[in-house]
Amino acid sequence: MTADSVLYIPPYKADDQDIVVELKTRFGAETFTLQPSLTGMPVLWVPRERLIEVLSFLRQVSKPYVMLYDLHGVDERLRTQRQGLPAADFSVFYHLMSLERNSDVMIKVALKEGDLNLPTATSVWPNANWYEREVWDMYGISFTGHPHLTRMLMPPTWEGHPLRKDYPARATEFDPYSLNAAKQDLEQEALRFKPEDWGMKRGGAHEDYMFLNLGPNHPSAHGAFRIILQLDGEEIVDCVPEIGYHHRGAEKMAERQSWHSFIPYTDRIDYLGGVMNNLPYVLAVEKLAGIKVPDRVDFIRVMMAEFFRIQNHLLYLGTYIQDVGAMTPVFFTFTDRQRAYKVIEAITGFRMHPAWYRIGGVAHDLPRGWDRLVREFLDWMPKRLAEYEKAALKNSILIGRTKGVAAYNTKEALEWGVTGAGLRATGLDFDLRKARPYSGYQNFEFEIPLAVNGDAYDRCLVKMGEMRESLRIIEQCLKHMPEGPYKADHPLTTPPPKERTLQHIETMITHFLQVSWGPVMPANESFQMIEATKGINSYYLTSDGSTMSYRTRIRTPSFPHLQQIPAVIRGSMVADLIAYLGSIDFVMADVDR
Repeated sequence: MTADSVLYIPPYKADDQDIVVELKTRFGAETFTLQPSLTGMPVLWVPRERLIEVLSFLRQVSKPYVMLYDLHGVDERLRTQRQGLPAADFSVFYHLMSLERNSDVMIKVALKEGDLNLPTATSVWPNANWYEREVWDMYGISFTGHPHLTRMLMPPTWEGHPLRKDYPARATEFDPYSLNAAKQDLEQEALRFKPEDWGMKRGGAHEDYMFLNLGPNHPSAHGAFRIILQLDGEEIVDCVPEIGYHHRGAEKMAERQSWHSFIPYTDRIDYLGGVMNNLPYVLAVEKLAGIKVPDRVDFIRVMMAEFFRIQNHLLYLGTYIQDVGAMTPVFFTFTDRQRAYKVIEAITGFRMHPAWYRIGGVAHDLPRGWDRLVREFLDWMPKRLAEYEKAALKNSILIGRTKGVAAYNTKEALEWGVTGAGLRATGLDFDLRKARPYSGYQNFEFEIPLAVNGDAYDRCLVKMGEMRESLRIIEQCLKHMPEGPYKADHPLTTPPPKERTLQHIETMITHFLQVSWGPVMPANESFQMIEATKGINSYYLTSDGSTMSYRTRIRTPSFPHLQQIPAVIRGSMVADLIAYLGSIDFVMADVDR
């Protein structure tokens, strides 16, 4: 599949059983245990010894599963609602995506506590590398044949595996932390980069290579991110990205928060996405609860999500141009972000982290005068975008630094799990808002901006186009905002209106339990992905019939985007790396969670 090939993407097919038939025909029905779920895809358990065989078949089948979208684990030991599933102390799941089918499939493997070993899938999908390292880091599950199975998010000296159920979840459960001089020296030494560990040579036939530490604190590293460069002069021979400096354990926190009280934590994953981070989480919880939200809720959610898409892209544009040497535009983009924040703050009461979406709706209805503020923004912004296109996209510095730099094609993008503008810049027309509409996006008219070269310039081009389309969507929200309630009338949603609690004893009891205890979600698994600011973001929730999630898996777009860096940048100059990092559009909280 090349950048200029046109791939037809059919309508989305949830719970596509065609692949189940193909798998059973190829491997025999007895190989699989089919798990019913609310994930929107077939979930199949396979024996460990057939795993790579099954994954390879799915990679090569007619209309193949071209992307390993996600790979992670679950500690099954305390789970009580496992009827009909294979016996397991731990499990690992592989979420695969097919564009030609426009459907997904999930493969699961059961493991026993005394034998936590699986064969690596890196020979099937290169991006399995980081995911397997994270599973080893979090659960202690080994992957035989993995090229470099080391800590990913935790420091190299860390003891234990944090996502296991018997691992403490609060600081108060640990002994007080102390750092003496000897321990500090040990920690510092553990961070020393040793090229031999990564199969790198310290020199060639006629000269030594230079090893340069970029980060973990550097303006053009876009956060606490470290990348070690192996240099031959100015040329990058190889590099090793190192993440984890921003890791806060959001998935662990989800196991100790009620379904409702976890919402503010989602804001801080991609901290430039605001309420857009709430969206996949509340949609996944609503699937568990069986809640259908009113049309007004869908429109409000879409409008605010697109405001944050614009906010994100303005920051991206300003800092990107700053990275390649122009100072002025960042001041203009921040001025326009302030105008958008004026609307966001008036509607939600907050700016960066509104945590405003709720299970079944939003926190409160749109305030009086919201339409006037939105209209002012819509009147202002288009002419500013025209100026940015003139000052940025036609800027000779930006063109010189980014055209033809850090290019990759569609096939490579899919192999590394690239989504969002980075994928559409290769010419592939795949945007979830069109391909798999959610939250009412099917009701809106908008285009999907594309480019063809897949380079650093084209990624910026796509983002500029996306801002224009977001304005179109917001305009339609303004013109066609439905009347009706701002939350669903359902016992598992936010508390009922106060006047009803004074009239019905059942409503008052429900209110009391919701506030003091939190809603109890039926035991099941659900999943929701959305087209977020930086690519596809999703929540995969496992409920064991409790007030808290048994397992919350947060798949973010920035994680695979950083894993791809060495494959793209080898042979380029250091200056090209800076332009490439700026073009990706990542924040480290979105990587480390």
